[in-house]
Amino acid sequence: MSYSTPQIRNVALAGHPGAGKTTLFEALLHAGGTLQTAGTIERGTTVSDHDPIEKARGHSIDTAIASTDHLAASGERIHLNLIDTPGYPEFRGPALSALSAVETALIVVDADTGVAHGTRRLMERARQRNLCRAIVVNKIDHEGADCARVLADLRESFGPEVLPLNLPADAGQKVVDCFGHAQGDSDLGPVADWHQKIIDQVVEINETVMEHFLDAGEGGLSGAELHDAFEQCLREGHLVPVCFVSARTGVGVPELLDVAERLFPHPGEGNPPPFQRTNGAGTEAVRAQPDPQAHVIADVFKIVNDPFVGKLGIFRVYQGTVKKEGSLFVDDGKKAFKVAHLFKLKGKDHAEIDQAVPGDIAAVPKIEELHFDAVLHDSHDEDHIHLAPVDFPRPMFGLAIEAASKGQEQKLSTALQKLAEEDPAFVVEHSAELNETVIRGLSDLHLRVMLERLKDRHGVEVKTRPPRIAYRETISAKADGHYRHKKQTGGAGQFGEVSLRVEPLARGQGFEFVDEVKGGTIPGQFMPAVEKGVRQVLASGAVAGYPLQDLRVVILDGKHHPVDSKEVAFVAAGKKAFLDAIGKARPQVLEPVVDLEVAAPEAQVGDITGGLSSKRARINGTDTVRGEIVVRAQVPLSELDGYAAELKSVTAGRGRYNLDFSHYEPVPANVQQKLAEAYKPKPEDD
Repeated sequence: MSYSTPQIRNVALAGHPGAGKTTLFEALLHAGGTLQTAGTIERGTTVSDHDPIEKARGHSIDTAIASTDHLAASGERIHLNLIDTPGYPEFRGPALSALSAVETALIVVDADTGVAHGTRRLMERARQRNLCRAIVVNKIDHEGADCARVLADLRESFGPEVLPLNLPADAGQKVVDCFGHAQGDSDLGPVADWHQKIIDQVVEINETVMEHFLDAGEGGLSGAELHDAFEQCLREGHLVPVCFVSARTGVGVPELLDVAERLFPHPGEGNPPPFQRTNGAGTEAVRAQPDPQAHVIADVFKIVNDPFVGKLGIFRVYQGTVKKEGSLFVDDGKKAFKVAHLFKLKGKDHAEIDQAVPGDIAAVPKIEELHFDAVLHDSHDEDHIHLAPVDFPRPMFGLAIEAASKGQEQKLSTALQKLAEEDPAFVVEHSAELNETVIRGLSDLHLRVMLERLKDRHGVEVKTRPPRIAYRETISAKADGHYRHKKQTGGAGQFGEVSLRVEPLARGQGFEFVDEVKGGTIPGQFMPAVEKGVRQVLASGAVAGYPLQDLRVVILDGKHHPVDSKEVAFVAAGKKAFLDAIGKARPQVLEPVVDLEVAAPEAQVGDITGGLSSKRARINGTDTVRGEIVVRAQVPLSELDGYAAELKSVTAGRGRYNLDFSHYEPVPANVQQKLAEAYKPKPEDD
């Protein structure tokens, strides 16, 4: 069908592992008529999990996109763009990028297990992106389902604004509406009770509706008034609706589609996307208007390197209409590309379309300059515009990697670049000094999947080893340094003298270079050479060979010679004066500390906390949820080498963990001594 912006609904399905997101994705596509038969994970026939690695593992590791058209009970049609996201925290890079492309985050919760830690994290991420949030409780027909308890847990975790729009009935064999109706019974009690809670919540937010309600009761409220007030509550986060379904049997799925049509915001109603324009004075907010006649503004939120069509840039249109055979600029590029092909997606399949209107999701192939978060536009009036960046977790797991066979280095480099394009939380680093390539991800599992993709997709076998920990160095006191560089070789000599002071800065402040020389004792043309010498030490370290940070260098005085002073002399003098000061400034080696969360059977809590204590960990707290313990701790990253295998052994494979970078802090004295003793500076650094 052809459709306009008000008919579009963009929805991301998110939730903890095993909640049934992919099964619900299939059920929605089937109920909307896109699929004749819903696929299953067990048979490997889902639209979403089409990657061979996903089929082998039985869970999603990447986002999948598909759309369906739905004729609602109201007689209105909608075009629903669905994004299925991975549940495992290791793959939350693609999941978080999907949140930037939708108005509504649909958080899927298992009726058996209820609120998981991942549920809280996803709800908070959606709130931070200013999205409308809704919750689907899935598997209501399961024998172990306890919908009353799950709803109570949801309201306790996220507040009284969490309210059901429908309720399970007949032991999960059907659902009954409690938004539009006030009569009947459900598995959770009288429908009237929950209906009244919704009305109370809605009228409390909207003053006009409250006046009409107080004057004439609910009967005095029109359907349009209730809808508008509900939509306001949803957009502002004052209402988080809950729907109940069984994705496996289809119970509640048509009703969920009707809810999407009636109550989920279309692209013109949702909270405006946070676009910004960068200029010389800083940044200013830009409001993209969902006007099909305006200049195009679109954002690339996903890259796929498809073996058949090449690089595929998947984008969301925010303003204007992207047309086949039209031309678009990428970011601030001066040369436009032609839209030779324009696709709608259904998992790995593509269907050619003629245009994408504001709010729609589409893809263009074979445009090499496309990258994640690229802004597409058709006029230079939209130069320097970008979407507020997604706050991705910092990838802390690392592996040093090299091709297993000589002659494969370039092939490996190209393959790694393609993998990094597809996953914003996968990073490739190369150290020229160490001649070491390091891949970094969010967990051991994340990196194992990437290594599988290297082999299966790109035919590259690799060798891996643990990388160097990303230690840093700093100082903890002020100190002065001095050096005179004087060299005579028979001809023209070299002369430069520098006196300076170093001062510690607060953690995370980086580096400052300050020139306080008076009277021209160091001529201005040589000050860049002094800074160059200082920065050489910053990069290579002074104690254990790691970069220096969080300090200020103040150049105080010096001397020069009218004939023998040269750039090379002041580079050397600046470098050696800096080293002299560092040695007196109580230098410290800093280590990365991570926030660690470990989830495992409750019976193993003693083994887990004891093991963490032996790793210099600080236990910050624990949560117990139905037989599972979640331990939160801060741990030096260097202590977690081999932790995946250790946890697997302790919990018989039932434990899992994830981590995020927290901060840097000084290592213990004995660790610093070992690192310093192992440091062998290059001869020119002596």
